[in-house]
Amino acid sequence: MRELLKELCALNGVSGDEKAVRDFIAAQAAPYADDMRTDALGNLIVFKKGKKATGNRLLLAAHMDEVGLIVTRATEDGFLRFDFVGGVDRRVALGKPVVLGPDKIPGVIGMKAIHMLSREDMKKVPKTESLYIDIGASSKEEAEAMAEPGTYGAFVCEGEPLGSDFFKTKAIDDRVGCAVMLKLLQEELPLDVTFAFTAQEEVGTRGAFAAAFSVTPEVALVLETTTAADSPAVEEHRKVCAPGKGPVISYMDGGTIYDRGLFEDLRRLAEDNNIPWQTKEYLAGGNDARTIQRTKAGVRVAAVSAAVRYLHAPASVGSFSDFENTLKLTRLFLADQATK
Repeated sequence: MRELLKELCALNGVSGDEKAVRDFIAAQAAPYADDMRTDALGNLIVFKKGKKATGNRLLLAAHMDEVGLIVTRATEDGFLRFDFVGGVDRRVALGKPVVLGPDKIPGVIGMKAIHMLSREDMKKVPKTESLYIDIGASSKEEAEAMAEPGTYGAFVCEGEPLGSDFFKTKAIDDRVGCAVMLKLLQEELPLDVTFAFTAQEEVGTRGAFAAAFSVTPEVALVLETTTAADSPAVEEHRKVCAPGKGPVISYMDGGTIYDRGLFEDLRRLAEDNNIPWQTKEYLAGGNDARTIQRTKAGVRVAAVSAAVRYLHAPASVGSFSDFENTLKLTRLFLADQATK
């Protein structure tokens, strides 16, 4: 699980540009899939037969994309203007290394030097239009030859352990869910399962709509990450959950009221099998479940998430034990669904 997750997080797959991630997952899934297809939005949909034939009744979903940036124009002196793709925290973007396009052109995000900022400016979160990317070009023509408008950019962050259980890298959101689904694909399943590796979640859960509409499941489990918000700077009443305390089983968030029966099933399975679990103590965020739930006549949805610090930043931190327990709980959920 650790090596697989490290490989997945190292890939660049900003929303709308998930090909590298999709190709890797497809290659890993192909030996175990009974059917596999890529739809018009870039979702990879994999079907695997289980011991019990249930068709498309059950869907597991995790998104492939990550937050990043996209080049909008070049200045006359060779700097690149850009916009963010997804909800990137602008406070932590300054000075961060990025790579642009399939050739991975190196660059760094810059803005006016701190020595030239007024005291008022220093109190403000920088606006996107005040930022630029320096790729070492000296003219507009040189910059556009290296990275023309429309070129995607991804943050650079080598994956590495922190302490004995924590892991730091980019794109944990949501390569964790992808890793769990790949591990399950390699196993004998208790029932038929459709796996949707979705695209464009970070820009409005767009891929999930197309995936769920074509699959038409009765039940869906979304495997995700969620904002930990357990840092010392967060007021006690606004802390959501914490890495290392087990998978997060949600009953509600900013986009979805989850199926109460599925929530209770997951809670029962965790407690009966000594899997630590937690829920959100402050309701925030959202994921593909909000779109899947509203598809066609409606879908019963549940979510199991890993608590992750610094979501949508160039580097995030999560817990290996939470990742492994998410896999265990999902495996138990499949077995339980086979009895329904």
